[in-house]
Amino acid sequence: MPSWPEHVIWWHVYPLGFVGAPIRENEGPDAAPAHRLDRLEPWLDHVIELGLNGLLLGPVFASETHGYDTVDHFRIDPRLGDDGDFDRLVAAARERGIRILLDGVFNHVGRGHAAFRDLTENGPSLFRGRWVGGRFEADVFEGHEALVALDHSSPAVVDLVVEVMCHWLERGIDGWRLDAAYAVPSSFWAEVLPRVRESFPEAWFLGEVIHGDAPAIVRESTMDSLTQYELWQGIWHGIADRNLFELRHAIERHDEMLRTFVPQTFVGNHDVTRIASAVGRDLVLHALAVLFTVAGTPSVYAGDEFGWTGVKEERVGGDDAVRPAFPSTPGQARGDERILQAHRALIALRRRKPWLWRAHTDVIEVTNTALALRTAVGDDAVVVALNVGDDPVSLPVADGLTPVAGEGWPTDGRVELGPRGWVVLEA
Repeated sequence: MPSWPEHVIWWHVYPLGFVGAPIRENEGPDAAPAHRLDRLEPWLDHVIELGLNGLLLGPVFASETHGYDTVDHFRIDPRLGDDGDFDRLVAAARERGIRILLDGVFNHVGRGHAAFRDLTENGPSLFRGRWVGGRFEADVFEGHEALVALDHSSPAVVDLVVEVMCHWLERGIDGWRLDAAYAVPSSFWAEVLPRVRESFPEAWFLGEVIHGDAPAIVRESTMDSLTQYELWQGIWHGIADRNLFELRHAIERHDEMLRTFVPQTFVGNHDVTRIASAVGRDLVLHALAVLFTVAGTPSVYAGDEFGWTGVKEERVGGDDAVRPAFPSTPGQARGDERILQAHRALIALRRRKPWLWRAHTDVIEVTNTALALRTAVGDDAVVVALNVGDDPVSLPVADGLTPVAGEGWPTDGRVELGPRGWVVLEA
């Protein structure tokens, strides 16, 4: 894989929500461009100020509603703008040294896709399904009738995805997030990705995988990285349920994955309840301490740095709370200053210690409500001490000497933490 992902920390944005585009009242993929994508540019300096240098964009292609029902992979969604708007965003990011990752929805498309509308019984098909009485019954994605499944055994689908990927890589992006990669046969990616790498050897491919044998999927698919949902769940449940043994288990599983690949890590994204709602604002800092001191390629879901809340619900419009519109400029954003400052301090720590990208983490001590971690390479180490309980605790901190973030000063190899206290130390 290319070396640049070792040094990237992503700011993850859901564009349609960010710019305030209509989601369920779409005028259609043939509507005149609304030129909303420009609203992202004033936020690029905020990305740099946080210490981040990557822009992980959700769907930007023409679609019917939420962006994951694509109807044209070669056209910018008119609710966002047009090619010119996209080119300006890429240029503005490039000026600041910001990498761009696009969301590739290659498991399914919307029913309005031209190839699906023009489907004939005797013609070539890109879709998985069957003809019954002169009518094509398409397979769909996880029961969503609006999302028709592509036929990944078809050479035509392989060719289409290669063409789409190369088109946008040529336009200046750096790689792809492969949506619902867990639902696509690994053999499909193993056909597609080597062909793309022939022309774009520096491209990076991140697969959205929420279950399964992650190391085997990476080996068989040739993807560079996978989303680390096990660690996300361990952080969330470990902190919220006051069961840090679950977090220890997730970290140990995470370390096993490092033998094969470096996962993409997060505590929030466009598909899950925001971390401040999941664990409470006073414990967000504990989650961040873990995210930024264990191995991985981290991302910050836009708005989490302000401590924004939002609960995902299983209903129509249930994602709206975690995909809100953003103000015109960062200066208009309201949030929790403690959480913002913790992001800055912990991202700065990670910048100073790039070896954290693939370093092993040892669990020094764990109880239901207290945890001490040490991540190190040679003599350089970062130590994390967490207390999610309501009583003070004393934790060992090994060679952790200098506080970087949080509250607590080590004495004789231990640190005293108050209720819900935390601290990150450098060796």
